[in-house]
Amino acid sequence: MPQANHVPDATLCETLNMLERLIGFDTESAKSNLGLVAFVEDYLKSLRVAYVKIPNAAGEKAALFASIGGNRDGGIVLSGHTDVVPVAGQAWTSDPFKLRREADRVYGRGACDMKGFDAICLAMIPEFQQARLTSPVHILLSYDEETTCRGPLDTIARFGANLPRPGAVLVGEPTSMQVADAHKSVAGYSTVVHGHEAHSSKPSLGASAVEAACDLVTELYRFGGELAGRGDPSGRFDPPASTVHVGTIQGGTARNILAKLCAFRWEFRSLPGVEQNLALRWLEEYAARVATPKLTRHAKDAFIETLTEVEVPGLKPESGSIAEVLALKAAQSNRTIAVPFASEAGQFQLANMPTVVCGPGSIGQAHQPDEYIEIAQIEACIAFMRRLAEQLS
Repeated sequence: MPQANHVPDATLCETLNMLERLIGFDTESAKSNLGLVAFVEDYLKSLRVAYVKIPNAAGEKAALFASIGGNRDGGIVLSGHTDVVPVAGQAWTSDPFKLRREADRVYGRGACDMKGFDAICLAMIPEFQQARLTSPVHILLSYDEETTCRGPLDTIARFGANLPRPGAVLVGEPTSMQVADAHKSVAGYSTVVHGHEAHSSKPSLGASAVEAACDLVTELYRFGGELAGRGDPSGRFDPPASTVHVGTIQGGTARNILAKLCAFRWEFRSLPGVEQNLALRWLEEYAARVATPKLTRHAKDAFIETLTEVEVPGLKPESGSIAEVLALKAAQSNRTIAVPFASEAGQFQLANMPTVVCGPGSIGQAHQPDEYIEIAQIEACIAFMRRLAEQLS
């Protein structure tokens, strides 16, 4: 059975060439990925691989779903996203959209998260074609993972209808090639306090949106402390609890004016088994019971509203699932891990497809300036893919 340090030079070279091309496309989440998609389409056509292009509603982005080994149900989806986080404000030492190799690392935006995995999947297609697969390998390249994780939903909706329904899913987020069977969910919110302007010397004539927002933020962090006290019953997560975080807060127009508006954006990352809207319900109850009555005591038109911006489902362990069995054998491991970040994996699990997360690189390099992936991790993933192909043949 081939090991990572026995990967043929041709396979590694093709992966690095593919990664160079993929990194060359600026696919920050706010931008289109259609240039990259067109490049991959041409590559799939050159290998005579059947694929379907699935555009989003606006038509400025698209997912690609390709099948090797037959356009039929079963097999495994190798799922990767094509979007990357922004580079603005980061201190890169070279062009983030030009692959740079130094010693045993390659650098570039998305090298780790997760164009490295995408490049490996695409470069492995000739080997998948030669493997005489009895169960297919499907490759899904999606979009918007870094913002909403909703990019694969249009594709998932077609599984079992006009696309084959996979038997298992492997999401290639960076786990240093360890098999992850669990991660937290993420819910992101924007809370807006509508106050009433007045001169700061006469606070009884208005309602300060800043004061109420600070009260709400304080309560959220107090609740976060309570969650920390509850801990993590599974003992698998770091940090070992569901968490609350307020990322931004903006409000007011001048030092001597009671603020008319104040808004803050926050998130809740919940352990598997914890309700995804738990923190939202807590804040809304506190707002109704404490913050709103205080806000409106001098201004009846003041109010508080919270808007849901994103909801990413968590991934729950499914011990013994076909996804876990395939991945652990390919990883030559007998244990799974839990990861602190969220991914698209929960979307597949919600659609009743066994799913795990396993991919090359360290999450510690994701989203960083001078993002990189180690060549050894690419080699390890190629070896993993080969062992996976053996299981499906």
